[in-house]
Amino acid sequence: MKISEARRVYYANRMQLDSQMRDISKRKTEAEDRYKLTGDSSFGEEAASLELSYQSLKKTFDENQKVLDSLMEQWISVFDVKSSQNAGEAMAEEAKNIGRIMTVFRRMAHGDIVPPYDEKKLMEYDDKMYQAAKNMQMMAQQMEKERKKHKSLWEDDEKPDPQDPLKAADNSEYIGVLPDIEIPEAEQSINIEG
Repeated sequence: MKISEARRVYYANRMQLDSQMRDISKRKTEAEDRYKLTGDSSFGEEAASLELSYQSLKKTFDENQKVLDSLMEQWISVFDVKSSQNAGEAMAEEAKNIGRIMTVFRRMAHGDIVPPYDEKKLMEYDDKMYQAAKNMQMMAQQMEKERKKHKSLWEDDEKPDPQDPLKAADNSEYIGVLPDIEIPEAEQSINIEG
């Protein structure tokens, strides 16, 4: 089961259990108040019965919460891994671009002809560096030496889109066994008119 699906299921269980626990707690308090007010033992028995139901629900709630915590830990782990991978890939790509920019600068400084796109990349990176390379290129070209013509360094540049860490975490499969949490039926109130 995917983590996102499991989180929805166990969160829905949590909400249902929480609602039932609040309802039983309220009914237990009312039964205790009636017992104190009337002294009728049936209200005391109802309060004791509701306390047992509450404890059963609390135990189930705690089990459900442990599963939710486990799911969240695994989700965070996958998210962190994908975020780190994306950051590493971005840094590697930036280092690759800087290497290309330095190559374009060197080629221009030697008087070689580079594609306009490569010149544009150098200018976008640092316009002063571009001006220096352009001046050096013109000076080298005046020396009447043979000039090389280069292909673009960015020509075959197709980058895959980095994977969204949120989607990766949501769509990863849960590792482990997810227990079936059975939600007990809420005990019906004994309405004894006193």
